[in-house]
Amino acid sequence: MNLLLPQLDQTGYSPGPNRVQSRIQQGTVLVFGLILCSLLLSGCGKRESKVDRATREGMLLIGNGGEPKALDPHLVTSVGDSAIMRAMFEGLVTYHPSNDATHAPGVAERWEANDKKTVWTFYLRKNAKWSNGDPVTAHDFVYSYHRILHPEMGAPYASMLYFLRNAKEYNTDKEGKVPFEDVGVKALDDYTLELTLPNPTPFLPDVLKHTTWLPVHKPTIEKYGGMTEHFTDWQKPGNSVSNGAFQVTKWRVGSYVRVEKNPYYWDKDNVKLNGVEFYAFENSFTEERAFRNGLIHKTYVVPPNLIPLYKEKKSPELRLEPYIGTYFYRFNCTNEVTGNVHLRRALSAAIDREQIVKYVTQAGEIPAYAFTPPTEGGYQPPRRVKFDPAEAKEHLKNAGYAKGSDVPAFSLFINTSESHTAVAIAILDMWKTHLGIDPKKVTIKNQEWKVYQVTIQDLKYDVARSGWIGDYLDPKTFLSLFTSDDTNNHTGWANDEYDRLFAESDNIGDEAKRFEKLEQLENVLLDELPITPIYWYTTKYLLNDDVRNWNPLLLDNHPFKAVELIAD
Repeated sequence: MNLLLPQLDQTGYSPGPNRVQSRIQQGTVLVFGLILCSLLLSGCGKRESKVDRATREGMLLIGNGGEPKALDPHLVTSVGDSAIMRAMFEGLVTYHPSNDATHAPGVAERWEANDKKTVWTFYLRKNAKWSNGDPVTAHDFVYSYHRILHPEMGAPYASMLYFLRNAKEYNTDKEGKVPFEDVGVKALDDYTLELTLPNPTPFLPDVLKHTTWLPVHKPTIEKYGGMTEHFTDWQKPGNSVSNGAFQVTKWRVGSYVRVEKNPYYWDKDNVKLNGVEFYAFENSFTEERAFRNGLIHKTYVVPPNLIPLYKEKKSPELRLEPYIGTYFYRFNCTNEVTGNVHLRRALSAAIDREQIVKYVTQAGEIPAYAFTPPTEGGYQPPRRVKFDPAEAKEHLKNAGYAKGSDVPAFSLFINTSESHTAVAIAILDMWKTHLGIDPKKVTIKNQEWKVYQVTIQDLKYDVARSGWIGDYLDPKTFLSLFTSDDTNNHTGWANDEYDRLFAESDNIGDEAKRFEKLEQLENVLLDELPITPIYWYTTKYLLNDDVRNWNPLLLDNHPFKAVELIAD
């Protein structure tokens, strides 16, 4: 899943720890002073804050990154957008509040699989209803999977459903030769759904938690434009019909989305909150200040150069937790400059990832030596990515450039965020120091999130900042990304050996042997480098003490129905 980060104050970068620390300290003295002042003032005649009132009313207020792209589960791709979808919609299986590896029943109250784990049968609860009172049936899921896979829909995340038999064939068929009836989804009756897969997939319940597998309400979709129409009025408050614990009641573009408890939700008696407001913040200092002033319960992120200050005062509000995700740069492999594999290798080897996580991001991120994050007792990726200036210069020569000044000008795209700017400035400085590439020849292009997404999807970039968060706890969620037909590839890179190894891994039942095969294909990826990994994420946010049952999760997908607000 794509990760969006809001805007941060620029820390800048220059080589050498003393100079880096100096720039960071200069940029935070004023902010730290404001924090101390606010703490002192808060003790004098405290009034009820917006957060205090919201806690009393059971309304959770959270920062959620940028403005949502849509309120349609088949169109969104970012972490923030998906959080709203999790509140509004519920799939067959849903997230557990404290354990990523546990499957919580959603619309399906139980399920079973054949011995090969290729045919799964889901038994839907008969009291599941849409927010207008209509029953949720197996036919709703068939319609929804048809919609996201329809070639005319052009859903950016359609490849998540390629687990189904003939799903890829149907989704990529532009001539209409493959009927949807060939896809492995069938309503056996109103409350029984059968999914058929071409390969053994014991972790399918994990996959089904993802946003792309959420159902939509057919009568509402058809009323406002039809199955494959994008951004129609069905998403608007008053028109939208959803089946989750909450329903949308307000959407102020550029400000917030408000959802309130769905009175028809099957488990409404166990929903603790009355609603959630998701606030859009493009600037994370603005968001941090909103938190400090009692306007929100939780931030989306914390400005990197404020993290040391919160650590120094040992604030219990600061949360730094493991997160299964990778911050990386994409290369456009279809153009003349970054299509040169030797130049990609040179650019990658010239990045000092230790310096970036120590002096720029500062939240305990881990320098990435591969694309897929390692998991304890599970998949261990090959150690291929490293900082090696001498090797970088050799790759530069192999690319056909005697010196860095010979490299043609190219662009580096980032979405609106000064944290991304800080990382980009650091990397440009490293390319200058270790390769001799003049930073003036690399244009940093900053785009608002929605525009940026289109730029990446249309391959109108040279190098682009990217982030990917695991959709489920298996290395396949990372490595499937760069198969030639994945709808989130966005590099123009295709490799027959990579596709072959990936296909072979799907047919291996033994997990250890499957991981060996995945390691082979990751070696192919890290040899050709259509991307270069930079670091593995941690989650970093501020959380008010009133918020309960918000537990550390590796995928950071919190079920809002389980969250509670209790005033201290």
